[in-house]
Amino acid sequence: MELEFTPEELAFREEVRAFFQANLPDRIRDQAVRAPSFVSKEDTRFWHRALHDQGWIAPNWPKAQGGTGWNITQKHIYAEEYQAAHAPRLSSFGLTMVGPVIYTFGTEAQKARHLPGILSGDVFWCQGYSEPGSGSDLASLRTRAVLDGDDYVINGQKIWTSHAHHADWIFVLVRTDSAVKQQQGITFLLVDMTTPGLTVRPIVSIDGNHYLNEVFFVDVRVPVANRIGEENKGWTYAKFLLGHERTGIAGVAKSKAKAERLRANLARANLERGGLGDDPDARRRLAEIEVKLTGLEFTQLRALSREQTGLGVGPEASLLKIGGTEVEQALNEMLVDCLGYYAGPFETASSLRVDSNQESVVAPHGRGLMTEHLLRRAASIYGGTNEIQRNIIAKRVLDL
Repeated sequence: MELEFTPEELAFREEVRAFFQANLPDRIRDQAVRAPSFVSKEDTRFWHRALHDQGWIAPNWPKAQGGTGWNITQKHIYAEEYQAAHAPRLSSFGLTMVGPVIYTFGTEAQKARHLPGILSGDVFWCQGYSEPGSGSDLASLRTRAVLDGDDYVINGQKIWTSHAHHADWIFVLVRTDSAVKQQQGITFLLVDMTTPGLTVRPIVSIDGNHYLNEVFFVDVRVPVANRIGEENKGWTYAKFLLGHERTGIAGVAKSKAKAERLRANLARANLERGGLGDDPDARRRLAEIEVKLTGLEFTQLRALSREQTGLGVGPEASLLKIGGTEVEQALNEMLVDCLGYYAGPFETASSLRVDSNQESVVAPHGRGLMTEHLLRRAASIYGGTNEIQRNIIAKRVLDL
């Protein structure tokens, strides 16, 4: 693997950096620093459309479907500069998850209807996978869909549905056959969130903010034309989607940016309180995290290279998911530790609004850190728990 960037690649980095500097408004950058998971829908869409107009919205999509045609090094550089610019997180449910499912397994009509809205940012998506009692053991899901003429009629509940209150569409896994092996009786459906009988209720998480939801289906009628692929084959499409999700959860560029912030805060702590930056245990903790992050980065580059050659996403997605979430949580914990007594107060939904006149109680260098730490405690659970990922590795890699 070549570890030095070519002059062309360095020029590409400068092009990306210049675009972010010229086109990312300060108000949006400030929101992304204060609470990266709570940038408003309006500002997220504004930034999404700016990237779409530039042709940079879907680096990992095939060029024929609206992708950039970048090589893995360009994608890597772009991801690093994206985080360094404090650009807001875009919704992954359309771009990273259901979009690839649609262009890989969907009909031409489904591609024509849904892909343009995902690319432009006009349509927001959410994911209907987990249920009460069916999280890690997703194949045990009980939300039921019964065929009635040209429609499926859905009844059941989904939970922990991120951004369902912002979404226009939801992709859901439903049980369509209970007489076969669990994985063989699941179907993948696309559902308009305005469909009668569909209700969204908020879940306020430990950080005091609304990010998660419950979604209830009561006699929700969905056209058969909204089914991806074959009936009862949804587990195949779900596994394909989860491979993309878990690769994305690695968050290498995001963690590298957090590591830089941690270094700056350690230096500040050393100046202000005369010790933490020089503390041997702090130096050891940071060194251990950065070693693991470096290994994670090379693993992700290998995975991207494999995908670019057409081999698809393999079991390394589980390795990336485990390593990425462990690194992220370790960084978040250390960032909070570094704040000392400044870590106590944190911002809730009302104070995160750009137009709020509520004075912040958080030190400027600590903005968003406790909120992010609390929210991302779930990182090792969502996207398939890390325990389940270890089972996948044991079975598919170690043949145990």
